[in-house]
Amino acid sequence: MADSELTYARYLKLDRVLSAQAPTSGAHDEMLFIVIHQVSELWMKLVLHELSAARAAIAVDDLGPALKMIARVVRVLSQMIQAWDVLATLTPTEYLAIRPALGASSGFQSRQFRLIEVALGLKDPAILANRAGAERATLEAALAEPSLYDQTVALLGRRGFTGLEGKGQARSNAIEAAWLAVYRQPERWWDLYELAEKLVDLDFGFARWRFAHLKTVERIIGWKSGTGGSAGAAYLARTLTAPLFPELARVRTEL
Repeated sequence: MADSELTYARYLKLDRVLSAQAPTSGAHDEMLFIVIHQVSELWMKLVLHELSAARAAIAVDDLGPALKMIARVVRVLSQMIQAWDVLATLTPTEYLAIRPALGASSGFQSRQFRLIEVALGLKDPAILANRAGAERATLEAALAEPSLYDQTVALLGRRGFTGLEGKGQARSNAIEAAWLAVYRQPERWWDLYELAEKLVDLDFGFARWRFAHLKTVERIIGWKSGTGGSAGAAYLARTLTAPLFPELARVRTEL
């Protein structure tokens, strides 16, 4: 039964949300910096919600909802890219006025972003460094779970494609061969074909987000080290070259 006394502010817990900004530098632009990152973390929470549900749907061959969820994630990434456009209004001089207030904090410490990477298949145990307690346990559990692409490859196996259980290059070649068959006969494998294109959309959106992040950091601090000892733009530049789903990238050359 609906609560007749429930208001917009109570439903959205706006007293908590809007009191979560606590600038400490005295600089006008610190509010911008805080809000952008808090909003991005909220969007990342939604991305994780959608990716988790999409993985579960693919695992039971329910591709319709999975396609919708992945498409929604791509739209969310577009919003997150726009957030970098807003942050890019911060000049180097304005950022230097608030940087001391950031201490050792860094966006590279974002637990949710690491969870998104893992959910997409970027499983690097190095993310456990300097993590402890419940945070470390959460990341370890995520590393042990099948990624979105793992579930997709398992689906290909259930559809009759073979050689997907191996390891290394042999497994990658078998995955590429499966996708090649799907793309050569889309009318036979239409739902797999649609899923493949949604994954490509996701890869493209994630790459655009990374590029926008790099260019924003480059614009504001150049190639200096970031807060918390991070490598800043140098690290971000290294992340741009590898596709999330390499076989789907390679198959385009083979068609």
